[in-house]
Amino acid sequence: MPRVAVFIDGFNVYHALTCDPRTKKHRWLNLEQLAKCFLTSNDSLSEIYYFTALALWDADKVVKHKTYISALRTTSVQPILGAFRRKDKYCTLCKREYPTYEEKRTDVNIAIKLFQTAIIDSWDTALIISGDSDLIPAIEAVKKSFPSKQIGVIIPIGRRAEELKIVADFHRKMKLKHLETSQFPEEIVLNGGGIIKKPLSWS
Repeated sequence: MPRVAVFIDGFNVYHALTCDPRTKKHRWLNLEQLAKCFLTSNDSLSEIYYFTALALWDADKVVKHKTYISALRTTSVQPILGAFRRKDKYCTLCKREYPTYEEKRTDVNIAIKLFQTAIIDSWDTALIISGDSDLIPAIEAVKKSFPSKQIGVIIPIGRRAEELKIVADFHRKMKLKHLETSQFPEEIVLNGGGIIKKPLSWS
């Protein structure tokens, strides 16, 4: 029975969902259930990693994001946090610099975890849920180092990712039906007491 490990690019998936009014309401996404949508009856789900970072400059977003991470922790998903870096950009219209933030480390963290888990032989097939072409070098390196292992990509809804499709052993497309059937309940009741509630603005 093939062991399948899943590597989820959190922001790539999140931005794909928020780009379309049809999918924006599906952000309360049970990633474990989503991953199972792409497994066959012969596969064994070995591990799921969720790569993301907290937007620390926006307290409201941090609260909602932490709530979501708490929901994911009720499943077998293992969150791995990166960071944002402040970067000053220049506006050619107003002739001034303005601060912005760019997410760092996610592609590096995915590459490292992909290699680490391949080295200890914890999977036969890796599923990468992302449309980010920055992951191509990592995929190529792991395939070269471990030719017996398979790496597939699941393309987030609304994305094309043609370059990723070329380097992967196989690819599949995330569809609306996958999102609709992979939602957490509005309220998650914890075994030890307490409730995790879906953020109101995510409805």
